[in-house]
Parts: sequence; structure tokens; C-alpha cells
Amino acid sequence: MGVAGMDEKLGREIVNASSTAKLHKLERTLEQNGQLNEAVARAIKDRATELSLPSRKKVRNPRNPNWSRDELILALQLYLQRPGSPPGKHSKEVAELSQVLRDIGKVLGARGGDTYRNPNGVYMKMMNFRRFDPVYTKDGKTGLKGGNADEEVVWAEFADDPDELSAVCDSIRSAVRQYVGTTDLHASEDHWLTEAKEGRLLTRVHQVRERNRALVKKAKANALKIHGRLFCEACGFDFEKTYGVRGKGMIEVHHTKPLHTIAEGEVTRVEDLAMLCANCHRVVHSSRSWLSVEDVSRLVRKATS
Repeated sequence: MGVAGMDEKLGREIVNASSTAKLHKLERTLEQNGQLNEAVARAIKDRATELSLPSRKKVRNPRNPNWSRDELILALQLYLQRPGSPPGKHSKEVAELSQVLRDIGKVLGARGGDTYRNPNGVYMKMMNFRRFDPVYTKDGKTGLKGGNADEEVVWAEFADDPDELSAVCDSIRSAVRQYVGTTDLHASEDHWLTEAKEGRLLTRVHQVRERNRALVKKAKANALKIHGRLFCEACGFDFEKTYGVRGKGMIEVHHTKPLHTIAEGEVTRVEDLAMLCANCHRVVHSSRSWLSVEDVSRLVRKATS
């Protein structure tokens, strides 16, 4: 060890001691043999102090979560704005989208590492869409490989419909501005609800609107005022009629407006809500392309005719 009053072998034995118990045993043996001097005692004490300190385990940087549909939709919009010459990784457009995606993560309570949706990652993801672009691939070019399966699905759903793509992106950005800095959307989706094709963020916005107790109470009161009872608008099921007093007041409320048509700051009206039984409500949300109340009603009529 290079410490006066201690040979090298003894120094290594002290440094390599893996517990204070072993150090104490060594100290007693040295004392009995008359080998314990001031330098050795100090080295043993220093090593014991080191062993008593909390271990410093390396903290791993959290792995970035997979890209969600809403993020892919926004990246596709950026790519399609200039497919022939997409903005570079150091452009203001990529930097701006990077910030929006980080804000989405905050709104949804997502956790990521230091590189979470940084400009370089945003640029690479945007360029992944090139492999689906027929204008780019017609001359044998292939574009970037890799990515996830949802990229091709998002391309197929939105690349040829710029109006819907623009409307969905506007709604996503609007929701980010409305909910950033809050924890309102941190809760996960109901296990039975399939994420809408517009993505996770707007799906959670939809749920928040349907769970608004004051609005639900108002919608039920309005239905009772008009019809005198609560029943499913898709299949006609009446809980109170079937279950008696135990079923009184039981019905679920569904927000009927398509997610991407809700304007920023728009207040949900009672007229935007429909009364549905639990079964029909789950059928509405059974696939990415959510059904309308009338769609479900037609299915019921067809199945029972």
C-alpha cells in the first residue's frame, strides 16, 4: 500500500476485506501477535468506514418507451410537409416537434431517459416513413430500416388523407397545450377500451370527459326530463325495468363527437353525450376505429331481426 509501518501483503489484506467483521477479526489477530501499530490501526479504521458507507450502485438511465400512435402521427405530418427535402435534425421544425413530444410524455406521465424524444431521435423516426413513400422508393431506394409496426399502419391510415391528418394533429397539439403541467391524464385507459386511432392522448381526453361526474349527472337528468327513464340509446336496455330498484339510475355515458373534431377550449355539451348500457359502450370502443351509437344500433337490429 505504500504506507509506513505496514508491509504490502498486509495492506492488500486490509483493502480486500469484504466486511467489518473480517476487519475486526484481523485486528484482534494482529494485536495478539504484536503486529498492530498506529499505521495499521488507522488503515483498518479507514477501511471499516468505507464498508459502512451506502453502496454506490450505478443508476441506469431509464429506457425510452416505444413511440405511441399520437407521436407517430405528428412525425408523419412533419415528414409529409416536405417529403422531397425533409427538415434536418438541427432544424427548428424538428426541435419544435421534439418539445411537443416531450410535453406529451409529461402529460401522460411517461418516463424516459436523457435522450427521450430528442431532436436526433425525432429526425430518425420521421425518416423511417420514407420506406413507405412510393415517390421515394420508385427508383429502388429503401429508406431507413427498423422502426415499429405501427409506422406502416399510421402511414396507411393518414398519408393519403391530409385533411384528417391535419385535424388529428391540431387536436393532439391542442390537448397538449390544455393539459401540460397537470396530472389529469396520468391514469391509464380502462382495460376494456381499445385506444382510438388518433392515439393515447386523445383517448385519455375522451375518458376524462366521460368521467366528469357533474356532466354525467346533468346528462342523466336531461335524459330523464325528455324520456322519463334511462335506457340504452343503442339497444334500448333499461336497467330499472330489468332489475327493479337495484337498477335505478344505472347507465353509462358516452361522448359522441369524434376526437379530432373537438376544438381547443370547446366545452362538452349535454347534447354531445349518449346513454349506453355497459355492453354497447364496450362494443363502441372494441376497435381502433370507434363505432358510432347508430353503428351499434344497426348491429343490434341486424342480430335480432
